[in-house]
Amino acid sequence: MKYLIINSGSSSIKYKLFDMDSFALLASGLIEKIGEKNSAIKNHKQGFETMESLLNKSGVLKSFDMLSAIGHRVVHGGEKFKNPILIDDEVIKVIKELIPLAPLHNPANLEGIKSAMEHAKDIPNIAVFDTAFHQTLPDYAYLYALPFEMYEKHQIRRYGFHGTSHSFVAKKTAEYIKKPLEALNLITLHLGNGASVAAIKNGKSIDTSMGMTPLEGLIMGTRSGDIDGGVIFYLARNLGFSVDEIDTLLNKNSGLKGICKNNDLREIMNLAQNSDKLAKLAIEMFVYRIKKYIGSYLAILGKVDAIVFTGGIGENAAKIREKICIGLENIGIILDSEKNSKPLKDINKLNKKGKIKLFAVRTNEELEIAVQMKKLLVGN
Repeated sequence: MKYLIINSGSSSIKYKLFDMDSFALLASGLIEKIGEKNSAIKNHKQGFETMESLLNKSGVLKSFDMLSAIGHRVVHGGEKFKNPILIDDEVIKVIKELIPLAPLHNPANLEGIKSAMEHAKDIPNIAVFDTAFHQTLPDYAYLYALPFEMYEKHQIRRYGFHGTSHSFVAKKTAEYIKKPLEALNLITLHLGNGASVAAIKNGKSIDTSMGMTPLEGLIMGTRSGDIDGGVIFYLARNLGFSVDEIDTLLNKNSGLKGICKNNDLREIMNLAQNSDKLAKLAIEMFVYRIKKYIGSYLAILGKVDAIVFTGGIGENAAKIREKICIGLENIGIILDSEKNSKPLKDINKLNKKGKIKLFAVRTNEELEIAVQMKKLLVGN
């Protein structure tokens, strides 16, 4: 049983092929520069043909006809999709309707879906949504304090993202602790160029930092995260920014990049070590915002069994994990410096004495998508 998992971007296709009898990764790759000037790959359909050729040459898949299913990461599922779903015309229609909530992501996800359905017509295509894991948020957590009809008529609310990652590392943490996930309270930190936090109570998400879009919450590579809405009015009224210019500013030119002109944390840390003041400030702001969210989620969860670091930064930046934990000893968060400094494998248990366990877990969103697909298609 072979599942091909697709993460389709506007100019790329990231893919992984799994043997779902053993959950083994058979192949992975990235098709880039789709549709770009001078690229030989003009569209996603040609991207799929390229991907099939690469898989064929590797010997792991002679043709797409050998697949049992194709899975697609879809960023925004709104309130409609709470679970993985077999893609048909109605599902495609709803994903299109949700484009205003994820204008950068859902159109690209749809391109991947259409190309897969054209290229492998008889293979089931499954959509798995980033927002689905957070559909367990209570109304008092997902609603904004706007006139209630804004939610009723226009579905303006917090949805949350990175759901497959938060779900995967929560399950892994339960395995490591050797307790049922339903018996655990966790704070999961997905830290990368995009970053989010989730409060998980008895195995279910009850709050998360990202909102109606992925812009809210933590400071990210190029996104501002939490910001006073009045800043937007000021930009428009006093500085003459258009709506599109504000969108570009907050999503593409803010965050770490806005503070120190660089959104690669590895480079920022090197600059900080060389006494670059703005690089130091960017790191301090990034860490400070994460600490604020940890504190607030400790308050709403009450008892917390573990804090889990994941994502490119969470998994690999030991110094950032250390900075986040400094000063939290009085609430039972004690970092094991020796273990924190070792290379991350599957898990890195960080603390010995603290009341709250600390883990760094390598996420695998594609495998989580495949597992959810298998549960939908075969029931286990």
